[in-house]
Amino acid sequence: MPDVAAAAFGFGTPFEAQIAYLRAKLALPTERWGEIEAAAHDRAFTVAGAAKADLVADLQAVMVQRATDGQGLQAFRRDFKAIVAKHGWTGWTGEGSAEGEAWRTRVIYQTNMATAYAAGRRQQLLEPGYVRLRPYWRYIHSDTVMHPREQHLAWHGLTLAHDHPFWIAHFPPNGFGCQCRVVAVSAREGEASARAGLGEPPEGWDELDPKTGAPVGIGKGFGHAPGAAADWPLQRFIDDKLLALDAPIGAAMWRELAPVLQAERAAAFSNWVDGVVAGGVSRNEWRVAAVMQQPEIDFLAQKVGQPAVTAEIAVEDRLIVGRKAERHAIAGDALTVEEWKSLPGALADAKVYFDRANGAVLYVTESLTDDRSVKLAVAVNFVRSRPKQTLNLARAAYKINAQALEDRTRYQEIR
Repeated sequence: MPDVAAAAFGFGTPFEAQIAYLRAKLALPTERWGEIEAAAHDRAFTVAGAAKADLVADLQAVMVQRATDGQGLQAFRRDFKAIVAKHGWTGWTGEGSAEGEAWRTRVIYQTNMATAYAAGRRQQLLEPGYVRLRPYWRYIHSDTVMHPREQHLAWHGLTLAHDHPFWIAHFPPNGFGCQCRVVAVSAREGEASARAGLGEPPEGWDELDPKTGAPVGIGKGFGHAPGAAADWPLQRFIDDKLLALDAPIGAAMWRELAPVLQAERAAAFSNWVDGVVAGGVSRNEWRVAAVMQQPEIDFLAQKVGQPAVTAEIAVEDRLIVGRKAERHAIAGDALTVEEWKSLPGALADAKVYFDRANGAVLYVTESLTDDRSVKLAVAVNFVRSRPKQTLNLARAAYKINAQALEDRTRYQEIR
């Protein structure tokens, strides 16, 4: 059952669930706010404009420290100043004036602390024993806010079942500086609130604001319950992010995050392949299997004159179960199911060639067969358009004789 003492809304007292939420996040470099979808913040610690993993990791570490020791905003401001100097970070929003720096550090500190606290509280409120005692949640607007948000004030006192869809997006904080909170109440109190007219959300509560992509009254990036996506695969968010980043930036991000994400990506890709094989037909799906590295990005830009737009290497399901797969099966050079499933790990250590015959980048790695003269090859189109997207798509995957790669009139080694 939740510790009642932890229910006080503030950051001065160590709260283990809050600390654990902050500590479990992966330090994720970003160039701007909103670069990843809102729910991804349950898995990733980001600071807008902090594009280096070690910089973000240091900021995360001091946030965890301040949540642990309760020293507060002023201590964090000293930490922030030291970290900025250490990493030579310049150009961040708010830099150059005392007011700007005070505003930026307050936003970073309060937003991370408030969402982490809310995630910890939500976790406690959902404990089965506590839900039995207090199955209703009540929205509380802070009366200390000088300039209340109209919608937040209108939600004050609203009391709904803990599993009502309202809480999916409206569990506070619901914007920068929001001090709203949720308290759990008994079924009797919930029924009394319903009789008082506080048992249904206001009309239009689930309408989306086109400016934010979140329900009206909720700030951009806050349209999810803190902690609700804490067990979602982070690789899914990283894949989306890769599609929005220039190739060199995406490659650098991948290189820094690969050690953390490798196992998660391998499992997710393997499960996807199992589903594709079980379905037996292409559904026009794709998954990211690997990411280009800087040598091939530079090669394409300098030698070919057609630079890669983004860095991801995506595999379509039609290569596994479609006509190309059938042709390779007939030719006897098709990948086995296990080779498809192990592709992310195999490509991470692949040698890379440029195939002059067809203009593809060729990733070559070991086959799972006992015959060491047989290699596994994945040919990638470095720019391939799909509706509303530009992807680096694998055009083929097949077995190749290692000796064939020694033909330097056709295959130029990149790395």
